[in-house]
Amino acid sequence: MTRLVHLSDLHFGRARPELLEPLLEAVAAAAPDVVAVSGDLTQRARESQFADAADFLDRIPAPVLCVPGNHDIPLENWPMRLLRPFLAYRRGIGGDLEPEMLVNAREGPVRVIGLNTVTPFLWQRGWLTRGAVRRACARLGAGDAAFNVLVAHHPFSHAPDARKALMKGAARAAGALSDCGADVILCGHLHAWRTTPFVRRQGRAGALQIQVGTSLSNRGRGEPNDFAVLDFADPRLRVARMAWDGAGFAELEARDWLRTPDGWEAQEARDAAEPALHIS
Repeated sequence: MTRLVHLSDLHFGRARPELLEPLLEAVAAAAPDVVAVSGDLTQRARESQFADAADFLDRIPAPVLCVPGNHDIPLENWPMRLLRPFLAYRRGIGGDLEPEMLVNAREGPVRVIGLNTVTPFLWQRGWLTRGAVRRACARLGAGDAAFNVLVAHHPFSHAPDARKALMKGAARAAGALSDCGADVILCGHLHAWRTTPFVRRQGRAGALQIQVGTSLSNRGRGEPNDFAVLDFADPRLRVARMAWDGAGFAELEARDWLRTPDGWEAQEARDAAEPALHIS
C-alpha cells in the first residue's frame, strides 16, 4: 500500500505546545510515504509563526506537500493583504502555491496536487478560480498515477450545520475536477472531521472529500485534535482518524472505501471499539 498522512490547521500562534512532540512522534510512527498539510499553518501570518511552522515541518521524516490557508495571509495589514498576500508564506514555507508530488510507492504511483483556494478578497470564504481548475486538470490528465489526490484548504462541500460560507465556485470546481480524474480531495478549514463522497451524476463518478479537524490548534470547537492516515491499495482506500485522547494519538474511527466506475462506495465502518493504531 501507499500511505499518506493528512494534517491541517496547525495554527502556530495558537498551537497547543503539549501536542507538538506527540504529533511528530505519531506521524513518524505511521511511516508515511508523503505528508500533506492543507493550510492554516499560522494564526496570523507572522514571520515568527511561519518560522515555528517551518521548524515543525522540517522534523517530519517524510516528503511534505503544503498549501496555504486563509490564516496564512495578512488579515489586518490591508496593503500587504492586497498587494503581496503570500510574501511571508513564500519566505517561510515555500514559493510554490500549487505544489505537486508523484509518490512512486509499492501499490502504484499516487499523484498529489496542491490547490490554492486563498484569496485576499474573500479572506475566510476562499475561491477556486477557473484558471486554477484548468491548471489542476492539466496535471490530472497525465495518466501515470493509480490515484490522484488534491490538497486544498477550503472544503468543496459543507455539512448542513456548517456555520461558514461555502467556498466560491466549490460545486462547479468539484464537478470539473472529478471529471478530470480527481479521486480524493483533502481539506480542512472548519476544524471538524468529515469524510464524504460527492453526489454521483449519471455516468460520472465523484471524488471522495476527506476533511480533517485541527491537528494542533487550541480552537478545537468541541472536537479533539486529529489527523488522517490514508492507505491506498488500488482499488481500495482506508481512511483512519487519529485523535488526541489525552495520552497519545489513537485511532478513533476508520472506514474502508472501494473505488468503482460509479464512484466511491463505503465499506463497513470501524470505530474505537477495535482500534488498529495507538501512538503514545
